[in-house]
Amino acid sequence: MGDAQNAKQRFLREAIELARDNVRAGGRPFGAVVVRGNAVIARAVNESHLSQDVTDHAELLALRAATREHGPAALRSATVYASGHPCPMCLAAMRLAGVGAVAYAYSNEDGAPFDLSTSELYADLRRPFAEQSMPIRHMPQDEASSPTLYEEWRQAHDSRI
Repeated sequence: MGDAQNAKQRFLREAIELARDNVRAGGRPFGAVVVRGNAVIARAVNESHLSQDVTDHAELLALRAATREHGPAALRSATVYASGHPCPMCLAAMRLAGVGAVAYAYSNEDGAPFDLSTSELYADLRRPFAEQSMPIRHMPQDEASSPTLYEEWRQAHDSRI
């Protein structure tokens, strides 16, 4: 195994060890490590059990920590190593942040017997809005006045440049 592969395995094992520590602390088995180059720039565990915030997933907390410490540009070339298959929310956040790559140790299939799989959510999100389990409707607004919300944003954004 080459040095690069050894480093990737080391980062993935760190994410798993964070998850194990979190289980011992009463949390869920999820840890994440954000790596840029060969350096860890952030690490986190799922903290939903502490905050009662369902969005306090390891990956999101690690992204937030990396951004606070290094700025959002640091994520554009980063790799996120996660103990488990990232949920759709975390994966979407990583894509929006421009994360370069993601690696995970345990699959949704591994987690399914333990109610730790998000495969059903992924399947639901693949359906058209009208067929998803949660109603999602586009409700256009009749904005007779100008500017519209997005036009107002563009004007404010352009004036700051």
